[in-house]
Amino acid sequence: MFANFEKADRTDLGQDWLPNTGTGAINESRVLLSDLQNVQSSLRGIGYEPGEFQGFTHKSESTKGIIKLDWNINDNNRLAFIYNFLNASKDLNAHPTALGFRGPNSQILQFQNSGYQINNNIDSYLIELNSTLADNISNKFQVGYTHFDDYRNSMSAPMPAFRIQDGNGSNYIVAGHEPFSINNKLDQKVFQFSDNLNISKGNHNYTLGFSFEKFQFDNSFNLGTYGFADGRGYVGAFFGDFANMADFNTAISNGLLADAMANAQNVFDTNNANNSWTLAETNVGQMAFYAQDEWNVTDDFKLSYGIRFDKPLFFDSKDKAQDVIDFPGNYYDPSIEYTDPDTGKPVFFDSTEMPNNQFIVSPRVGFNWDVNGDKAVQFRGGTGVFTGRFPFVWLGNQIANPNVWFYQVVDPDFKFPSVWRTSLGLDYKLENGITLTTDLSYTKDINGAQVQNWGLNTPSNQLNGVDNRSTYAGSDITNNAYVFTNTDKGRTFNGTFKAQKSFENNLYLSLAYNYLDAKDVNSIEAEITGDAFAANPVVGDANADILGYSKYGDKHRIIGVISKSWKYGADDKWSTSLASFFEYAQGGRFSYTYGGDINNDGSNLNDLLYVPTTSEISQMAFSGAGQATAFDQFIAQDSYLSGRRGHYAERYGAVSPWRGKWDMKFIQELKVSKDNSLQFSIDILNVGNLINSDWGLVQQPNAIQPIGVNVDGSGNPTYTFDPSLQKTFVYNSSLLSRWQMQFGLRYIFN
Repeated sequence: MFANFEKADRTDLGQDWLPNTGTGAINESRVLLSDLQNVQSSLRGIGYEPGEFQGFTHKSESTKGIIKLDWNINDNNRLAFIYNFLNASKDLNAHPTALGFRGPNSQILQFQNSGYQINNNIDSYLIELNSTLADNISNKFQVGYTHFDDYRNSMSAPMPAFRIQDGNGSNYIVAGHEPFSINNKLDQKVFQFSDNLNISKGNHNYTLGFSFEKFQFDNSFNLGTYGFADGRGYVGAFFGDFANMADFNTAISNGLLADAMANAQNVFDTNNANNSWTLAETNVGQMAFYAQDEWNVTDDFKLSYGIRFDKPLFFDSKDKAQDVIDFPGNYYDPSIEYTDPDTGKPVFFDSTEMPNNQFIVSPRVGFNWDVNGDKAVQFRGGTGVFTGRFPFVWLGNQIANPNVWFYQVVDPDFKFPSVWRTSLGLDYKLENGITLTTDLSYTKDINGAQVQNWGLNTPSNQLNGVDNRSTYAGSDITNNAYVFTNTDKGRTFNGTFKAQKSFENNLYLSLAYNYLDAKDVNSIEAEITGDAFAANPVVGDANADILGYSKYGDKHRIIGVISKSWKYGADDKWSTSLASFFEYAQGGRFSYTYGGDINNDGSNLNDLLYVPTTSEISQMAFSGAGQATAFDQFIAQDSYLSGRRGHYAERYGAVSPWRGKWDMKFIQELKVSKDNSLQFSIDILNVGNLINSDWGLVQQPNAIQPIGVNVDGSGNPTYTFDPSLQKTFVYNSSLLSRWQMQFGLRYIFN
């Protein structure tokens, strides 16, 4: 029997921006303290508590454990039962990018009650039977059930979410109820089983297997239920924008925000009384068959080859989609004609139609060659097709959101994500004991994921001026229909070089460098299909599958490990270990976009900046004096933008500065008995910041929407630039730039 239990409580730093006080590099902010105080007092004056805007704390708690029971039934059969549980909660800010950029950062501040608490409760059961069927035949059978109970507790009373902009089209202050956390509950039940039969025959080791997974999702998601309030008045949709502080003050004085708050409270009370919160159920799964052979061709050369067949399963999801369509209040209209932007053919969507469920075939082959037969030089590699699991939340969007104004659907021809990957590696052990390792891999999308809006036809207008990109006329827009579809253009090259050595005195050293060059069509980070489209940076045609830099991964990364352990006392009763991990990396890719919808595709987040030359800036219309000169100076001081003059900024083409940190771990262990021990540990993350407050800091872009734009009915843009924006990067004030310390106490027994 084995058991392990842990309880952890942690208080994280809350939003710690100290606006315009000059109290330290990581506390720079362009949000005025007077504006924050005005919003806070005004909202409290109408009976709404927005919370604090600085100095508050975020807490996280978790209790987790594992229990394992092993039973040797007889010489040929061994049964194991494993139970895992987790009870955890964590306070979080509102999502930083969903439904528009919302910070917190140097440009945008959220009030405390705009955040929420996420709760995660997990109970997992697994039974495993290992059987020896013959001298050369063994079998492993597993069956498991996991229940995920996830729900949110908002920090806010019922209130529409709203944002106050800075007058330039960019967000400035965020307040109100977190829009995704209105009675947000996700209940997941996962059933799975697998069976693997292994047969050894001569120099072959065969594996034949089968696996089955079934997922049931019950999702109560009520985005937009509380509506929003903005300078135009109260509207029943998800969130709102006040163009400036004056519009917000007007909404306070004329009672608009008070009325919106009262309406939100009424919606909350009515749904609670009638149990009428939305609920959508999705039942999906995946079944697989696979076979593999590990062939020891010689004592020094091993060849592995196999094939896998995966089949998507959608069970009764068609019926569940129809249940949502039939729910009162939904506006479903399958008669609307859309256009496939890749083929130009007309399309009619049916929310009850599930994606492609044909078998996906994944062949693969690999090898390992011990060149000299002494494991001093080993050459390895492989190539094959690899299929990933479909992010079922995307299908859940289709089932739960059949409304024509925010239609979200998966292309009926959509295939599960799959890639073709080839890798080569070499291990070379020197006579002095140092092992040098090189790993190279190239990955090409076969069925990648891309989001398009099939309610947009090809843009037929053109912007006037130095930036003459294509724009959408009103006749080019049918209706919003956000579609997950496939693309094969993504690709990734990854190279790692490593040196390591283990010394006889329990000293270990390693140093590695990784280079990543990744490109894709859509770096998807949103759970909501419409958000995935709205946040994908583009120029002109928003549906074009243009290959660009991927948002994810560090371009350069250097990591190292140093560890040393000592044993002492009678029978080595005591042991001490000290280890350090360090990282230096350059990544943090971001895109420069306009604050505003310059191409009229419905998103004010995704229009890549045109970087004008100095002479072109003189031809641009700005909303105020001095802005043109200040914008030219901002471009000149930015190493990326200054190199792109006369061209468009690239999607995720800009890179944040190098970052570095050291982590340390200390372990003191005492053997209580032969099999039991007591272990005390100390973990220090970002130890450099503990030593010096100027070390271990992470820089982030000061403004990824540095310039606002407004386009009139004739296609003439007017630009707005804040002259106080003078530098590209500021220091991140989150835990990424802070040191942390954790103490642990563990009793280990078998």
